Amino acid sequence: MAGIIKVAVLGAGGLGRACAAIMAKKKQMRLVAICDKKGYAYLPDGLDADAINSIKIDGTVGDLDCGQRVNDSIGEIIRISEKIDGIFIALPNLPNDFMFNVVKRFIVAGYKGCFVDTLKRTSAMEMMFRLHGDLRQANSTYITGCGATPGLLTAAAVIAAQSFIKVENVDIWWGVGIANWEEYKATIREDIAHLPGYTVDTALFMSDKEVEELLDKTNGLLELHEMEHADDLLLERVGVVDSRDKVTVGGIMDTRNAKKPVSTTMTLTGITFDGKQSSHKFILGDETTMAANVVGPALGYLKRSLWMNQHRIYGIYGSTEFMPCVVQ
Repeated sequence: MAGIIKVAVLGAGGLGRACAAIMAKKKQMRLVAICDKKGYAYLPDGLDADAINSIKIDGTVGDLDCGQRVNDSIGEIIRISEKIDGIFIALPNLPNDFMFNVVKRFIVAGYKGCFVDTLKRTSAMEMMFRLHGDLRQANSTYITGCGATPGLLTAAAVIAAQSFIKVENVDIWWGVGIANWEEYKATIREDIAHLPGYTVDTALFMSDKEVEELLDKTNGLLELHEMEHADDLLLERVGVVDSRDKVTVGGIMDTRNAKKPVSTTMTLTGITFDGKQSSHKFILGDETTMAANVVGPALGYLKRSLWMNQHRIYGIYGSTEFMPCVVQ
């Protein structure tokens, strides 16, 4: 794979900013475009990661020297998309069909390139797979669920499953620590939508004050069980499990401390060919942040998506169907 991969990031929140910082340390990828809801920035030779990360939380990349405030920032990225090799969608999927509609806009515009996302909700991912035919017709390649979970941990589950004749269950229990919830407002709202009594719509329309009041009641902690996480769909899709109910996802997010409240673990339990029950465990280092475990795999999958596109493999696929590449 020759040449530098020119990347656009949709979303300039916590993950988008982390993506800029990580790509600045890579030789094979260059961030050339980024957008948020207020504006966009584009520079063919590459954007300055430090400048992006210096923007205030309520600011916009549109205020960068190479940026512009606009009403339709995604439309501006579509306009220059022929100059972009790959797109990392780091947007909140609120409402549930938001990402689906964003990708449809690129398809209608005739973009022939690569996408990855860090989509989490099962029902939203089912919607995305309906775009397979349209993406194939557009000669575009898309890999979905490329973050930490689904993504890194589900890919590990596919490898772990090889030791067993039958997989009985896959349990993912994650821990996330962030020092300031405002850096990851969208991510936290998506997680709130998994709490009992909340939905995607109620989380979407909560004001910042209402989110803060909820976090005050829980001392900044969100504990989630039986989440509607697309790990189940992706693992069923490749035959690791024969039923989605064998996959459970939950975790604890601390919105006031950078230290993880618990270690992130994927445990796969199964029966070996000689009738023994055992479990494989994959534990993420506590020092690795959510951003490192989400953005790193996403960029690896984006490089894989480009490889697939160059080999004329078009359409949409799950992160459990291909290994990510290493981005040097």
